[in-house]
Amino acid sequence: MMTATAKRTLSAEERGITLPLPFGWYVVEYGEDLAVGEVKAIRYFGKELVLWRGEDGQARMLDAYCRHLGAHLGHGGRVEGNAVVCPFHAWAYDERGTVVDIPYSKSIPPQVKRPCMRTWPVVERNRLIWAWYHPEGADPMWEVETLPEATDPSWSEWQRREWHVNVHIQDMAENGADTAHFRYTHGTADFPDQKTEFDGHVLRTLISAKMETPRGTVDGAIRAVSVGPGQSWTRFTGISETLLIAAVTPVDIDMVHVRFNFSQPKEQAEGPGARVAAAIIADVNKQLEQDKRIWEHKIYEPRPILCQGDGEIDRWRRFYSQFYAEPKREQAA
Repeated sequence: MMTATAKRTLSAEERGITLPLPFGWYVVEYGEDLAVGEVKAIRYFGKELVLWRGEDGQARMLDAYCRHLGAHLGHGGRVEGNAVVCPFHAWAYDERGTVVDIPYSKSIPPQVKRPCMRTWPVVERNRLIWAWYHPEGADPMWEVETLPEATDPSWSEWQRREWHVNVHIQDMAENGADTAHFRYTHGTADFPDQKTEFDGHVLRTLISAKMETPRGTVDGAIRAVSVGPGQSWTRFTGISETLLIAAVTPVDIDMVHVRFNFSQPKEQAEGPGARVAAAIIADVNKQLEQDKRIWEHKIYEPRPILCQGDGEIDRWRRFYSQFYAEPKREQAA
């Protein structure tokens, strides 16, 4: 009798994921989802973290564990002023990880009067909360870009979609350089005409495409920009103007949290062309679902055998390598 083979999730080592995490700015929360005085336990970059918003309205983030007896500040912690207070013994921390108050002690131990070894720069842009990650604690090397549409009242509120995907962030990001997969994974009629510009830590891509509509074929364009590995946005023109901020944040070495944030001019999103505008968003989300089933079951191939028509994968990997501060880990035998 034939029996079904038991299925299990392959480990990062079995999938050949030996790459470290790239440094850069990453989204850790929606601004509207963190109220003044609110404390959240989150996990990104392979670390337990605590995120809170002080009474001054500023978002802050620290490593999660209290240096006293190891309580998690995100589970039961509270905000006092602009500090986060441990739920165990009420030690209060500022955003540098300095203990600023111990209510039952006449003095603060000198070891915790100093900032923690790791601090987390946090900024709020485009209605999103961004944290700077660097494995060696280096200061931010560029700024988070501000996109005018994100706060323009004539553009729609975010249409949000989120996924957790079991993949290393580089494998997901590489998708944009892989022109051949659009035909065979997503069923496009032809291969996109793609032009890419590599400019320091910024990548700009222009895709020209023929788009089929009820009114006939329309010349469309997709302009994508990536600033480091964690901030990217795409503007779609031709049928219905659309802005997509694609925020991809590593949870662990083999998992990412994906947030797609779409905005469109209200006159298109809510007017006579609303169905077309909604269809564009639905199609982009469908394509991610199609890619997800590939990403979650593939291995990382460090030396791919490429052929004509594969796009600029080699050049793209050289561009992406600048965001690694650590050497890759040795692959298990």
